Amino acid sequence: MLYNNLTINEKGHLAIGGIDATELAAEYGTPLYVLDEDVIRKNCRTYVDAMHEIFGEDSTPLFASKALCFKGIYPIVESEGMCVDVVSPGEIYTALAAGLPASKMFFHGTNKTDEDIEYGVKSGVGYFVVDNLNELAALDRVCAEAGIKQKVLLRLTCGLDPHTLEAINTGRVDSQFGVPIDTGQADDFVRAAFACENIQVDGFHSHVGSQIFESDSFNRQVEILVAFAAKCRDEFSFTTRVLNIGGGFGVRYTEADPLLNIPERIREIKTHLETSCDKYGLDFPTLYMEPGRSIVADAGVTLYTAGGIKEVKGYRNYVTVDGGMTDNPRYALYKAQYTILNASRASEATDFECTIAGRCCESGDRIAEDIKIAEPKRGDIIAVLTTGAYNYSMASNYNRVPRPAMIMVSGGKARLVVKRESYEDMLRNEV
Repeated sequence: MLYNNLTINEKGHLAIGGIDATELAAEYGTPLYVLDEDVIRKNCRTYVDAMHEIFGEDSTPLFASKALCFKGIYPIVESEGMCVDVVSPGEIYTALAAGLPASKMFFHGTNKTDEDIEYGVKSGVGYFVVDNLNELAALDRVCAEAGIKQKVLLRLTCGLDPHTLEAINTGRVDSQFGVPIDTGQADDFVRAAFACENIQVDGFHSHVGSQIFESDSFNRQVEILVAFAAKCRDEFSFTTRVLNIGGGFGVRYTEADPLLNIPERIREIKTHLETSCDKYGLDFPTLYMEPGRSIVADAGVTLYTAGGIKEVKGYRNYVTVDGGMTDNPRYALYKAQYTILNASRASEATDFECTIAGRCCESGDRIAEDIKIAEPKRGDIIAVLTTGAYNYSMASNYNRVPRPAMIMVSGGKARLVVKRESYEDMLRNEV
């Protein structure tokens, strides 16, 4: 089995955290997002413990809310010692509603509107991660009106290609995120920030991409950032107190993805950071990372009910399910690969080759193509693994399909954390 919390019980069914997946589907309905809280907590501790041990107690992982944002996630990550990365007022509002202090939030975003900035300042977010000169000027103005001095990190682009999917590569020179170092524009960005009377620059942020398994991209990133920090020291007499190197490491969607020793990878980053700081004579900064996917992805399983089993003779078999691109758009967006099981027949041979298709009137509504599972019957429960990240947070009402419910399992018990959306819910704001 791909993960240790997934087993096959005496009935031959898939069990998630010790609970029969078919019983969960019967009680809560499908499609159903299932999260294993114990896995989430374990993943949090892996990052928190490693960063505290390797970089010191001030260095902290920030949970990237965009991976999975709902009220129930914030008490978990906060209790495990994490701060959070938020990218919109909606995420701030959700985190505040869950009781998370705004001081533990780092506010990202490429196009923060004046209203967004005012909301962030009013809420008291700990850091703004400033993306561009326009935002910088607007933030300075709003802070002046509010009579506060806002702590910020300036988002820079390091000009790196981390060899990940095009859609999740954020480190190139021509990225829409941040200000590039290579073109010299970062110098002007920093100069403008130091001239703002209501801005306190503590350091820099950079993000090179997602689903990265090796540390090399992070190593090259810190070398570039430290060299730039040394330049700022020499030209502006500025001491860089904070470096935020963005996302966490990749996760295993299939057996083909590598197993990772995250503490070992983080230790490799420290080695390069120390070497670079020694080279330029810089004090060692506080370091932040922003794992999202690697905190929640492997904690999630989505359960569907099989409907049609259709053979197109000479071509392929289709298994249609009661969800699809509305609750998981990642395959439609970039052919994301998944491990899929027939949870009702998990102990049987996986010799039925098929394509898993969704319920939408859309030829691109598929979850996987040409995979092998135990041959299903109508009513069987189909389980898609590693769906804790970028599934619920990217779900839609396309074809007027309601969003699924979400449950959390822990210690052999399940609880509802997000109600299933009703047809009335979809009409609520229509006039």
